[in-house]
Amino acid sequence: MGKSGPQRRSDCGVKRGFLLGKFMPPHAGHLSLIRAARALVDELTVLVCWLPGDPIPGETRLSWMRALAPDCRIVGHGAVVPQAPGDSADFWPIWRGIVGEAHPEPIDYLFAGEDCGAELARQVGGLFVPLGGRVLGLADPVAGLSASAVRADPAAHWPYLPEPVQAHFRRTICLHGAESTGKSSLAAALAHQSGALVVGEYGRSHCEAHQGPLTLDDLLLIGRAQTAMIAAARDWAGPLLIADTDALMTAAWCEMLRGTRPPELMQAASCDLYLLFEPDLPWVDDGTRFFADPAERHRFAMIVEQVLVDAGVPFARVSGQGEARLAAALAAIGAME
Repeated sequence: MGKSGPQRRSDCGVKRGFLLGKFMPPHAGHLSLIRAARALVDELTVLVCWLPGDPIPGETRLSWMRALAPDCRIVGHGAVVPQAPGDSADFWPIWRGIVGEAHPEPIDYLFAGEDCGAELARQVGGLFVPLGGRVLGLADPVAGLSASAVRADPAAHWPYLPEPVQAHFRRTICLHGAESTGKSSLAAALAHQSGALVVGEYGRSHCEAHQGPLTLDDLLLIGRAQTAMIAAARDWAGPLLIADTDALMTAAWCEMLRGTRPPELMQAASCDLYLLFEPDLPWVDDGTRFFADPAERHRFAMIVEQVLVDAGVPFARVSGQGEARLAAALAAIGAME
């Protein structure tokens, strides 16, 4: 047999691999690289790097990576250090030290999806294994994913994001307003426009199933049930989840009907944005509504708004008729950070 070339140091023992990245956020490209790398070695160490002020906190990414790659050694590094060779004459000595601390054992394979991995491998003594399409210039939609592109438009990359990252970027919008302000019809229009999942209004179902005055216990159940429905729907939602109402609206109902605002409802899990519907639409009696009198309707609208103010949640006003009302709601959603 001919010569096989220089042997790796672990040919007679454990084969170890190493890779690093910011994973801001982790996506299918990262995870594909990690899973392929893990299949090639006995032990794989992944170094998660971050700086203060990163768009996604480093500790959050470290936690994600530990959950997403449980069969790897996941190590974090958050000190302020040079990020490119041009930043400091000591760039490579600094990074050799960082890698050595994260992976004190000899490295057999240095995995990377970008061409900078070749020099890093030379510096730390491992064999460069260029997994991933970006280093090779391949037109691979997974290997070519960019974390910065994901951050700029998470919805466009949703199928390529793991569950904890989806949860981070998912936004829940609550429609909040007095009776006959168009919440349910606008929920349907928003769902049609955005493809979002809509959580319906439990209170309406409760009132239709149980005729008679609403007691405080009824209202507490309505608030709890609505909160539970929203939480359950998040597992199935895409980038946007729309709630027809939530416990804060039930708190407003409690104050209007019972003269009290239960702390339990005010402290329930809140949504990311509340669309506060102005009472500028004609009153329509659908058989479940209470306050047809203009004075009562106005009082209820004031309570509804004050609940949001007192809860300290972000909200945007929505007014206008027809398409103008829909456009105002879409603009408010689009303005979210």
